[in-house]
Amino acid sequence: MDLRRFPAAAGMLCPTIFLCGCVVNGDRAGPTRYDSRSFERGSVEELHLDLHMGAGELKVGTGTTQLAQTYFTYNIDRWKPEVRFDSHGTRADLSIHQPREHGLHFGSNRYEWDLRLSRDVPLYLRVNTGAGQAQLDLGGLPLRDVQVDMGVGQLDMDLRGAVKHDYNVRIHGGVGEATVRLPASAGVYAEASGGIGSIETRNLQKTGGHWVNDAYDHAKVRIHVTVEGGVGSIRLIAE
Repeated sequence: MDLRRFPAAAGMLCPTIFLCGCVVNGDRAGPTRYDSRSFERGSVEELHLDLHMGAGELKVGTGTTQLAQTYFTYNIDRWKPEVRFDSHGTRADLSIHQPREHGLHFGSNRYEWDLRLSRDVPLYLRVNTGAGQAQLDLGGLPLRDVQVDMGVGQLDMDLRGAVKHDYNVRIHGGVGEATVRLPASAGVYAEASGGIGSIETRNLQKTGGHWVNDAYDHAKVRIHVTVEGGVGSIRLIAE
């Protein structure tokens, strides 16, 4: 991660490293590795996806006919992601973790996850990121629940698209910046608390201690967004 892109993060990096369980170590970057795995849907009717990345770049979106397709890029062998998949009847649990002793490196290291998910299977998503960037293009997915715990870095979450079911989004912020794009066609209710550096909204009206969009009162489906702070900033955009 280039800390020049996140000046606020740089000043808080050391304490956040230890909170995330990261350590600075001397592993050297080697040849770039490319791994991929695919998971068939079978009889699965709901996917519970749990992602824990200590430091790197994470992308989640659509673009597969499978239940899930994963692509991993890394150049430190000990950072090979730990993947576990369990299927029980109509429910599948997929967890991907960066190894606990991953350390934190600067310079020429690469660590990237790219996940493609089915548009047809309801999704319960939990993301935990330590340092880096997370790009979550979730608008084309049948979401049921989303929870994000972010540390140092940047979160871009795009929820725009056709919404056919109510769902909740919970974001626990660390040191960094978050942008959440929300569909104007769904009812949006957003609330924020804690030590958030700044909150910027667009096309949302503040009522008491929360924000709603124009569609909220008459919408057939609604999205409830809860943001719990840390140091940093968040943008909530309905469009």
